[in-house]
Amino acid sequence: MVSKTITVKEAAYQALKSLQLEGESFSDTILRISGLFGNLRDYWGVGTKSKSEYEEELAEIEQRRQNFFQGR
Repeated sequence: MVSKTITVKEAAYQALKSLQLEGESFSDTILRISGLFGNLRDYWGVGTKSKSEYEEELAEIEQRRQNFFQGR
């Protein structure tokens, strides 16, 4: 796997870190937040979670997104 080094401002680093889930790499976090926001509903019923569990996760993701953009 190829990796790249990027430079970000401290505020950007802190914003990304605040969105990082336990055990998640920064690469995983970037991939999750860059593609998941509009697509989570497409996967309801595909996994083993109930619709309410997905709705809770979606609400948590939305809250994290709002917190991220409020801090900018």
